[in-house]
Amino acid sequence: MDRQRTDGPAPAPRQASVCRKTKETDIDLRLCVDGEGRFQGSSGIGFLDHMLDAMCVHSGMDLTLAMTGDLQVDCHHSAEDLGIVLGQALKEALAARAGIRRYGSFFIPMDETLGFCSLDISGRPYFVYDAQYRWQSVGQLDTDMVGEFFRALAFASGMTLHMKILYGENDHHKIESLFKAFAHALKEAVTVTGRGVLSSKGMLD
Repeated sequence: MDRQRTDGPAPAPRQASVCRKTKETDIDLRLCVDGEGRFQGSSGIGFLDHMLDAMCVHSGMDLTLAMTGDLQVDCHHSAEDLGIVLGQALKEALAARAGIRRYGSFFIPMDETLGFCSLDISGRPYFVYDAQYRWQSVGQLDTDMVGEFFRALAFASGMTLHMKILYGENDHHKIESLFKAFAHALKEAVTVTGRGVLSSKGMLD
């Protein structure tokens, strides 16, 4: 005799696809929040791809990316626009945000560096960033674009996002600690609790 399921239908996957084309960038991005931690594709910026891969591995999200940008100018438009599109996809995938934990915070040690991220998927965008770097770039990524990437992501997704390097020397370690701290904080915040909207006013925004 066939056994019948009694626990109801499986929840719909939290995923989204976003395309954005301007005179500066052309981005096609697919995001699955409840994935296997895989990153496929490229931003055209090697070190940023390395960070996106780490973010996916540590958050459990799947990210597929096809993009081109005016890298002959510099990496600014590509990094910032990617933050916008990733934020839009996250906002769409989480929809009304009902039943999630909402808040997440995490410290990540990377050798001599300690990075921290705290976030609230509230619908109210805000960004606080405290990080200093020794060099202008790591690989092809300008270090000042790390903050711009996360700022764009926070405002496009409707997220309150605080990030800080408490201490460290190596810029690679500093940036990687922030991406991994963000990944773990986000993983915590999007965890499904099934308790409805976590707000005393009954809604987020």
